[in-house]
Amino acid sequence: MDNAARFAALEDREAIRDLIARYGPLADAGDCAGAAALWTPDGVYDVGGYGEYRGRAAIRALLEGDMHQALIAGGSAHLLSPPVIELAGDRATARTYSVVFHNRGGQWEAHRVSANLWHLERTDEGWRVGRRINRLLDGSVEARALIGGG
Repeated sequence: MDNAARFAALEDREAIRDLIARYGPLADAGDCAGAAALWTPDGVYDVGGYGEYRGRAAIRALLEGDMHQALIAGGSAHLLSPPVIELAGDRATARTYSVVFHNRGGQWEAHRVSANLWHLERTDEGWRVGRRINRLLDGSVEARALIGGG
């Protein structure tokens, strides 16, 4: 790989890291439109136990819903691990852990701990999420395969 290709790959990885890192603060701040804009217009957020949300409007509605709004009103922190990124031209995948912490009576507790597989696409807007699959780390084969790359 020549220097120009190596530099381009580094830029892509940094853009993907930034994209993924923006999700938690946007979700916790209640910026539902901003969080939904991280996806492609027809992108999918597949949240184990909660359903599949297709398109920015549906993802925004999920975040504007009573469950998410109650979570952030009580104090929440959506934390994502550094991603393991695999580039393939204008597409990429990334694997992360996510932990959603919730404040209950002044004590922080893990509300949801999950494995995530992000399918990413280079668009005119920059890198965007085409599909995010999120599964609880409950010991299931599916969750272990999702985080492990199987």
